[in-house]
Amino acid sequence: MLSKFIEPGFKVELQAIQRLGEENHEVAKKVYSSRVYDVISEDRLEITMPMEQTKLILLPVDGEYDMIIYAQQPYQCFVRIIDRYKSNNVYILVVEMTSNLRKFQRRAYYRFGCALEMQSRALMEEEIKSVEQDAAYYLTPGLPLKHSIIVDISGGGLRFISGQRYEPDSLIYCNYHLLIGGVNKECEVVGKILSVRELENKPGNFEHRVQYVNLDVDDREQIIKYIFEEERKNRHRERG
Repeated sequence: MLSKFIEPGFKVELQAIQRLGEENHEVAKKVYSSRVYDVISEDRLEITMPMEQTKLILLPVDGEYDMIIYAQQPYQCFVRIIDRYKSNNVYILVVEMTSNLRKFQRRAYYRFGCALEMQSRALMEEEIKSVEQDAAYYLTPGLPLKHSIIVDISGGGLRFISGQRYEPDSLIYCNYHLLIGGVNKECEVVGKILSVRELENKPGNFEHRVQYVNLDVDDREQIIKYIFEEERKNRHRERG
């Protein structure tokens, strides 16, 4: 797959897909620039080690990154660093794809297609006020929830289908579960409805696009970690 689209010299950008540690929080968010040195198999690349001014950046072996390759058509995939060495006086990183190569989505977060059950409801007036004030909002427990299905999710929001129609610009409470590192994590988030449309093939069912509101950094990173793990599982299944 790689050899069809990728050539030596193409620009590469790497960004850590999860926090490396509290003390390295800013480093984990940094984007590192590099270039393709060689395509060594259909799922492995040699890339030059990133530099800042004249200093080499020693990215760790086993580090996992979101990589963008600027070919004629930009591509994106998740990779893991499996080796680093010096060859012909050039410092090299060997990266292995842990997801499929896909066209780069020009948005802040990659959307992962899925089918996750979710419960939701519109926020009450007092809840809306606290959210709009960017306060530590309190959600009223025990209110009835509507069932829906998340069809894609990202670190910035989600898209879901429900028999309940929510109005654009309204705020809703969303509750769903993600399997992360073998642990079932409950996610409770507030989202803003960006758009809604009725499905042509399923009258009475509505597709909603949602943007997270006041999402905690740790919660966002957990969602991104879930996406990475699921992409890696899919990759392993396809490789047999």
